[in-house]
Amino acid sequence: MTTPDASGQLTEQLMRLARRINRAQKLYLDPVGITPAQARLLRTVAHYEEPPRMADLAQRLEVVPRAVTTLVDALEENGSVRRAQDPANRRVIRIELTDHGRATLRALRESRRAAVEDILAPLSAEQRALLGSLLTELLNGQDRPC
Repeated sequence: MTTPDASGQLTEQLMRLARRINRAQKLYLDPVGITPAQARLLRTVAHYEEPPRMADLAQRLEVVPRAVTTLVDALEENGSVRRAQDPANRRVIRIELTDHGRATLRALRESRRAAVEDILAPLSAEQRALLGSLLTELLNGQDRPC
């Protein structure tokens, strides 16, 4: 069991690390030319078997539909996605990745790897493996009731 002081210190360390990861991600995303929110939307679109609807994206990203519209507008403007009518229902608009969007995703993956490598550089291979195990345990614990 952790003491209140240790728990508070761990909380602060996790928050500082999260801020550091966000700064590193932004630094590496700048050359790609998109924001972290746009990157998240692109990754989400890529995970669908068929092009998702705007409502699907809003639900998956846990944001209001207007936020998705704004992100799609910006990504459509830079050529990463396009709106397409659903062949089964003309009233439904689906969001498709373009070739430029797929290239942007590849650049994003490389940028994210570089950002993480910078952060993990001080750790040995064994420490990285341990950290990976601990993070997996924490992520698996998300499904447990609080």
